[in-house]
Order: sequence, then C-alpha cells, then structure tokens
Amino acid sequence: MKNKRAMFFTILALAILSLFLVSYTFYTAIKSREPINKRVRTLNDFVYSVEQDLPRQLYISGFRIIFLFEKKLIDTGKPITDFNESFQEMFYNGTYRGIREEIMRGANFSGIQAFLNEKARRINVNISLTNPSLNVSQDDPWNIKLSLKVDMLITDKTALAQWNRTSIINSYIPIDNFEDPLYILSTNGTVTNKINKTIYEPFVNGSSIVNLALHVNSENSYYIASTKAPSFLDRLQGINSANENGIESLVYRTKLPMQQDKSVVDYIYFSAQNPTPIYKVSGMPDWFKLSDESLDDYGVRDLAY
Repeated sequence: MKNKRAMFFTILALAILSLFLVSYTFYTAIKSREPINKRVRTLNDFVYSVEQDLPRQLYISGFRIIFLFEKKLIDTGKPITDFNESFQEMFYNGTYRGIREEIMRGANFSGIQAFLNEKARRINVNISLTNPSLNVSQDDPWNIKLSLKVDMLITDKTALAQWNRTSIINSYIPIDNFEDPLYILSTNGTVTNKINKTIYEPFVNGSSIVNLALHVNSENSYYIASTKAPSFLDRLQGINSANENGIESLVYRTKLPMQQDKSVVDYIYFSAQNPTPIYKVSGMPDWFKLSDESLDDYGVRDLAY
C-alpha cells in the first residue's frame, strides 16, 4: 500500500513538473515573440503612414507644377502645348524644358523618395519606390487628378518583415483660385479671371436676374460646369473644344481692352466661333449677349430678345 502511495505521489509530482515545464516554455516563447510583434506593429504603422503621406506629397508636387505652368503662360503668352511631356519632366526631374526650376526642389519624385527615406531611417527601415508611372487627367470639372502607379518595397533592416506591393496613389488638386488660362492667353495677360464655382444658381428667379448679374461679376466672373466648353487642362494647352469636364464663365465685356459683338460665353468670345443669332437679355447691359445654345443654360430664354 505504501509503495502504491509513493508511486502515486511520484507520478503526480512528475505531472506537475511537466505541466510547469510546458507552461514555462510557452510563457518564454510568448515573451520572446513580444519584441518581434512590437516590431511588426511598428512597421505596419510605417506602411500606413507612407500610404497617407504619398497623396499629400503628390498633391504638393502637382500644385507646384500647375502654378509654374500658369506663370509660363503669363511670361510667354503661349499655351503648354507639350503638357504631358512637360508635366512628366517636372515631376521626375524638377526641370522645365531642361532648365532647373527652384519651385520643384524637394517636390519632384526624388524629393518625395528622400522625404520617405528620412522617415524610414528613423525606425531602421529601407523603402524603395520603383517603376513609377504618372497619369494626369480630369474625371470631374473642378479637380485635376494625379494617379501614380509605383512598386513599393519596404524592408526591415533586421530582416524581420518585408512588404512588396504595387500601389496606385490618387491625389486631387482643386482648380479653385487658379487663373483661367483662356483669359491669360486671349488678352496677353492684361485681363485675368480666377476660377471659382458659381454660388449664384439659379440665375433667374421669376423675373429677377440679380443672381445672373452677380454671376457675371466685374471683378471676377464665376464658372459653371459645361460639356460644351473646354476643361481646365484643355485651357492650359490652348485647346478650345468641348469636353465632358468643361467649365465656362461669362465675360464681363467692358473690362476687356478689345470688345466684340458676340456671345459673352468665354470659349466663344475668345475664339473664332460666332454662332448666330445672338440675343440680349432683359435687365442686363446691352453688351451682354448669348447665342441660342446658351439661353437655357442660364435660364433666360423667356427674357431673351
């Protein structure tokens, strides 16, 4: 009987010891993985921050390029006819037709990489952006869309983790408050007009045309979206044809050095187009005229004569 009890306690002691050893091993394994898990979380946070930073960096780069293009319009009086090539050159090289532009310092592709590399260095990470492809377009009348496709490789210098993915980064630049290239090019820079979406619709309330008069402002005429008109990017390039993302303003004719008797819709007024007949609008100045195709756009058909 004593032998059986001794055997029982021996087995129990061995079981408890085994359980302790298993628990200790498991606990040790968990503790040893804590630094790894913490490091992986740090790297995940860095990847997230990169994905947040890139659209902002792309926005800064694109904004400066458009700003510079508008300056070139004023300086030369000529449209940006090589728009895509020049945009790519500015983005990748920071140069315009081979000449270094100070405004692009730190805002071109290598500048963006340097910014991200500095952030990566602080947490002992390497980041590489390769095979970049940039597309500039508009998918609505009021914003320029930049889309950058790039292969992104992020590696931990201690070889714990690696991210390798192809990312598409989109950034939108509002055209609000940029100067309208059509005015700059058509008046040799003597008359400018900032692009601002109208706040005065509907233009006609019953017989009141107050909103229309405010829309055609002597200081700065406002804009509407119009599929009959050129887009902002078209205007930069001197293109005056219809675009599904087009915009148009109504020219305040009396502030122009040279005045024409034709529709005051900007892309018509500043072109060889001259659709007839043209109509005056009751309550508006005599010089304010629209062709038939614009009467409904501004709700003045019943006021036209």
